[in-house]
Amino acid sequence: MASLQSFAPVSHAKVRTLILGSMPGKRSLMDNQYYAHPRNAFWPLMATLLQFELGSYSRQLQSLLKADIALWDVLQACDRASSLDADIIESSIVPNDFTGFLDGHKNIVAIYFNGAKAEQMYKRHVLPNLSQQLIDRDISTLRLPSTSPAHASKSFEQKLDAWRVIID
Repeated sequence: MASLQSFAPVSHAKVRTLILGSMPGKRSLMDNQYYAHPRNAFWPLMATLLQFELGSYSRQLQSLLKADIALWDVLQACDRASSLDADIIESSIVPNDFTGFLDGHKNIVAIYFNGAKAEQMYKRHVLPNLSQQLIDRDISTLRLPSTSPAHASKSFEQKLDAWRVIID
């Protein structure tokens, strides 16, 4: 069983949108890059929506930040045998510090979850620990279809249609 550590958030002080995954998969952890698996639709979706060319990872991150979009994961650490969210050992979950993050990012108005597991873990492990002040900020949340290649029930076009909400 592998004990995994997530990445630092990609953000700047004035981001307005936060996209949350659950925990990086094996390929992402190996490459030290969010959504590194070549069949993950995240970067092609972002490139289409934000109108940038796929290329270097650092330029892709810059394109997100230019659009005031932050990227992070719900979990800071967990144990998991594979890349599948279903294999995360519930008792091993350590959520990221959302109180500190949201306190330092007061312009965030929307949080989008990259798939059901990210939303479920946020509601179970983060939301109950947020201060009333943060809850009162009334940040909208929405689960979007997972961009993972393990979730192939929707076509790229269907995912793109759902993910358009991040630029509206």
